[in-house]
Amino acid sequence: MEKKLHTFFQSGLLDKYILDETSASESLKVEHYIDTYPEVKSEYERLQNNLEIIAKASAVEAPKFILDNILEEIEEDSIPVIQLDKKQRSTPWYSIAASIVALLFAGGYYMKTQQNLDLLEENQVVVDEIFDLRNDIEENNKRLDNLMHEFMKLNNPETEKYVFRGNDRAKDLKTVAYINPVDETSMIDVVSLPQLPEDQTYQLWAEMQDRMINLGILDASQKNLQSIPYVKDALALSITIQDKDRLDRTEADSAVAEIDLNKKNN
Repeated sequence: MEKKLHTFFQSGLLDKYILDETSASESLKVEHYIDTYPEVKSEYERLQNNLEIIAKASAVEAPKFILDNILEEIEEDSIPVIQLDKKQRSTPWYSIAASIVALLFAGGYYMKTQQNLDLLEENQVVVDEIFDLRNDIEENNKRLDNLMHEFMKLNNPETEKYVFRGNDRAKDLKTVAYINPVDETSMIDVVSLPQLPEDQTYQLWAEMQDRMINLGILDASQKNLQSIPYVKDALALSITIQDKDRLDRTEADSAVAEIDLNKKNN
């Protein structure tokens, strides 16, 4: 059975199923494995959790362009019917009939011309909206590509997960770091950061043997997955509370959360 599960995991079907890229027969096979094998179910839940984490990075509000104009019905202008006197005349009024025909022709020509102008204007509106829609689709495709790229990073078996938990000075702090020492990539997910006074901010540091390396400010409003500098041979990562006018150095007791990178590297 272990060989069978190994072959299934190596096939990549579970990843494709999570991303809704499997065929009907492949989906049935994956669902059978999820229902039958606890190992597959556990891995499926882990992938779902990873996908939920990175989905925040591409949260996008629905486009606000107007497409109602495309669906509006273009009503055909009706040509008014002139009721002619049915009273029989002994003498045909050719001149009057000719005038009526001329008026009808002129009126119809004017109405048709005006209708064509209106159609041209509406067509231009539709063209503009289609162009905007195409730009939105291209932008969404770029976001999807970025989302897929981050998902693959999280799903990499070499990626380690570290959870920052705040001490008494920041009890509600929770942040998750994802570090891949093979690809030398690092990402951080800001889950929650307690509010600070306006003159203070959170800052991320990498601890080396002989010094601390500044990795940048953590913004409480940026609650999404974001890349951070990878520091080779770092012993630990820490989050400190800093005065905004003293961001270039940190005190020994200013850390409010730390993770030891050696625990998983050894």
